[in-house]
Amino acid sequence: MDALAGLKVLELGQLIAGPFAGKTLADFGADVIKVEPLDGGDPLRTWRLLREGTSVWWEVQSRNKRSVALDLRSSEGQAAVRALAAEADVLIENFKPGTLEGWGLGWEALHAANPKLVMLRVSGYGQTGPYRDKPGFGVLGEAMGGLRHLTGEPGRVPVRCGVSIGDTLAALHGVIGVLLALRHREVNGGRGQVVDVALYESVFNVMESLLPEYDAFGAVRGAAGSALPGIAPSNAYPCAGGAWVLIGGNGDGIFKRLMRAIARADLADDPGLARNDGRVARVAEIDAAISAWTSQRDIDAVLAALDAAAVPAGRIYTVADIAADPQYQARGMIVQTHDADGRALKVPGVVPKLSETPGRLRTPAPRLGEHGGAVGGVAGWPRREEAG
Repeated sequence: MDALAGLKVLELGQLIAGPFAGKTLADFGADVIKVEPLDGGDPLRTWRLLREGTSVWWEVQSRNKRSVALDLRSSEGQAAVRALAAEADVLIENFKPGTLEGWGLGWEALHAANPKLVMLRVSGYGQTGPYRDKPGFGVLGEAMGGLRHLTGEPGRVPVRCGVSIGDTLAALHGVIGVLLALRHREVNGGRGQVVDVALYESVFNVMESLLPEYDAFGAVRGAAGSALPGIAPSNAYPCAGGAWVLIGGNGDGIFKRLMRAIARADLADDPGLARNDGRVARVAEIDAAISAWTSQRDIDAVLAALDAAAVPAGRIYTVADIAADPQYQARGMIVQTHDADGRALKVPGVVPKLSETPGRLRTPAPRLGEHGGAVGGVAGWPRREEAG
C-alpha cells in the first residue's frame, strides 16, 4: 500500500513551488487533482526544452496527478473548486495572497464548508506582514533569505543556483507542514488549518549560523567561492587535466588521514591543527598544501588515493555523469517511464526511500483537462457520505 493512499489533494498552484509539493505527495500515493487554466494549462507545460510542444520538465512535476481544466474567474469554475474542496483533505495554492479570496475561494469560505481541510498556501512573503501583497518569485526569496549574498566569488556579481532552489525549499517546507497538520487532525482530533509558507522564510531556515554570528559578533558573511567559510578544509581543488575535485576534510580524524594521504604528516601531527578553529585560522596554508598534491595528479588517481584513506571526496557531476552512475542506478534514481503518448523518457526516481511504503510512479503527467473541466464535467471524488 502507498503511504498516502486515500489522501485527497486539490492542487490550484502553478509552475514550481505549489506543484512540487503536490508532486511529492502524489509520489507517495495521494490522489492529486490539479486544476489548470483552460487556456494553455500550467505555464510549466512550455518551460525549458519541449518535446512535440510539451516540456519534459512537466513530465516530472506532474506525474501521478490528474488534470482538470477550469476558469477560476468564472462562477462555474469557482463552483467546481468549491465542490472539490468540500471533499479534499488538502488544498495547495501558490497564488499571490488575496487572489483566492477575490474568487470566493479563501480559507474562511472553504474551511466553513470542510472543517477538516488542510490548506497549504505558498507565497513570496507569507499571508501577513508589510510585504504580503508584493509579488514574489523564488529568486527573490533566495535573495531576501540570505542565500544569494553567499554565492559566487568574492567581489563579483552574486550568482544564483542553477535550479529554482527557493521554490523547492518552500515546497518541501510546505509538505512538512501538511503532514504535521494531518497528524494533528488524525491523531489529536484537531480541525484543519492553514499552512502558511513564505519563500524567503524557507530559504532563511537553512542559513545555518548566519544570524547568530551577526548578532554575537557583527559578522556579515559574504561570498566565498567554492569554500565553506568557518569549516576547514572543505573546498574544490584543481587536478591535472583541468578537472576539479571536492574534498571535505573538516572532521578532526578525517583531516589527519587526509594530510597523511598527501604526504604531509607534519600537518597531520601539528597540535595547532587538531581542531577546526585552528585549521580555519590557517586555511590558506592547508588549501595550498592540498592543491599542490591534487594538481600533480589526474582526478581518478586523486579519488583512488582518498577513497583508500577514507576521506570524503568526489568529482563534480554533469547530468551525463548522473545518468551513467551505478549508484544512481542501484538506488532507483534513474527511472525509465513514458509520457501520456507512450514516448519513453528517463526521469528522477522518488525520495525519500521508505522500506515498507516506498513512493512510485503510477501514471504519467496528464494531458490538459484529461480528467474533466468546463466541458464534460469534473472527475472528482465521491462525496464523503457516499464514500462511507
